[in-house]
Amino acid sequence: MDCIFCKIAEGTIPSAKVYEDEYCLAFHDINPQTPVHVLVIPKAHIASADEVTGENSVYVTKIFEAIPAIAAKAGLTGGYRVISNCGEDACQTVKHLHFHLMGGKKLPEQMG
Repeated sequence: MDCIFCKIAEGTIPSAKVYEDEYCLAFHDINPQTPVHVLVIPKAHIASADEVTGENSVYVTKIFEAIPAIAAKAGLTGGYRVISNCGEDACQTVKHLHFHLMGGKKLPEQMG
C-alpha cells in the first residue's frame, strides 16, 4: 500500500510528532490553517469514516480519548475544533482516516 499516513505511522517518513501511543499518532500539519493544526491518525489503515466498523472502531475511540490531552499540551485552553473530511466532495486528500485538531485563535462559526 502506498499510503503516506501509513508510512508516517510506521516511521519511514518523518513527522513533527506531538503524541503517540499504540493506537494513534498526532503530528503537526505541514500546511497549517490555524496557529495550532495537528493531524491525529489511527496507526491502522482505515481509509475514511465510511470504513469505521465494529472491528476497527477502537482506533477512533482511542483517538478521541487522546484528543483532550493533545489539545491541552498544545495550549488550546480556549477551545478547539476537530474535523474529519470524508470523500471527494469533502476534499479528503489523503485516503487514510485523520482528524484535524485546530485552534489557537477564535475560529469562524461557519465553514466555507
